Amino acid sequence: MGAPDILNATPPDPQVGRHVYRQHAHEWLIANLPNHMRANQLDYRTPTLTECRDWELAMYRAGLAGMTWPQVYGGHGLSLREHLAVNKEIGALLMPESVSSIGKELVGPIIMAIGTENQKQKFLPAILRMENYWCQGFSEPDAGSDLARLRTRAVQDGAHWRIDGQKIWTSGAAKANYCLLLTRTGTVADAHRGMLMFAVPMNTPGIRVVPIRSIDNKESFAEVFFDNVIVPDSARLGEPDQGWNTAVRVLSIERATNRMYRPWRFESELRHLVQACQSDRVLSAHLKESYFQRRVGEVLGQIDNLKGLVERTVDTMMAGQEIGTKGSLTKLYWSECHQAFASFALEMTSRVNPSSSPHARRARQAFTAAYLFSRAETIYAGTTEVQLDVIAQRILKLPKELS
Repeated sequence: MGAPDILNATPPDPQVGRHVYRQHAHEWLIANLPNHMRANQLDYRTPTLTECRDWELAMYRAGLAGMTWPQVYGGHGLSLREHLAVNKEIGALLMPESVSSIGKELVGPIIMAIGTENQKQKFLPAILRMENYWCQGFSEPDAGSDLARLRTRAVQDGAHWRIDGQKIWTSGAAKANYCLLLTRTGTVADAHRGMLMFAVPMNTPGIRVVPIRSIDNKESFAEVFFDNVIVPDSARLGEPDQGWNTAVRVLSIERATNRMYRPWRFESELRHLVQACQSDRVLSAHLKESYFQRRVGEVLGQIDNLKGLVERTVDTMMAGQEIGTKGSLTKLYWSECHQAFASFALEMTSRVNPSSSPHARRARQAFTAAYLFSRAETIYAGTTEVQLDVIAQRILKLPKELS
């Protein structure tokens, strides 16, 4: 990783059109993604943070990241259609998830929308150049997905703010340089009012990160404690009392547009499962059973539906319309469908034993990990219950109590 021909790749002319751009993405990714970073390959191994950083930097320099960001902030000045075209190719390869998706897909759009010019110049190019990692400080022990109950306080003291509180399930906090932090300037009784967002350096005195070991034996989440943390007013994102609207915007992005490659990645995972089963005599026989064939067909149908949701989201945004609460439909669907697929894949590969084919054994490792992580997919970015509540009340306009 880090070879000159990769890091010095030249993106295509923005005027060539999304079909040519997608062809460029396809050819570049196929040629440059190492086998040991492809989850369906026998020599796959978990890449290091440095390897992931170098890979994502190479993708950016090849024009495959920051597509929609303005060129003045380091982006490529393209549309969501090129972004989607590239994401389809990213999904077609079982490459590692981005180690900077929070910065690229959540923080960046928010700073572009409400940040000052100084904040845009400071943060946006650094995110694309993989110089800064971000975490998202929203959830709290007593709030979870209900942000109206958060208690982390920010009190203004002249030209500074003093922050006290606690966040939990903060993804990537241990490696993050900055935290997109949602605070309260009033009381919990203020509900949606009195919220303020900050870009807080994680090396600020008073911040303590306590990793949380999850069911897959990783420490990708953490508790983050803020004890008399002093930040300058220049760390504030947006105006006081704008925090709730900003948080809702973050969540709508996270639920609808973050990681648009998901359905194409799910399709690649299904292909990996089927090919691995076909490589093994015992699993191949099971794959021919009507039960498993029906399950594969159901997964394919769900993938096609999810592709349609993503395509419609892009069409809607290209037409200048807000996604808003409709992002809950996409988040609910992909998380429930992928969790169900992961359970099916684990069921299928549970028959793998030491005498099974090498590809079947690799698939069992991959889908065991996918199953364990999928347990969180119906929780993060808003639980299934929260999505159902949003859909019922804000989209379908159903009454809170049925007579």
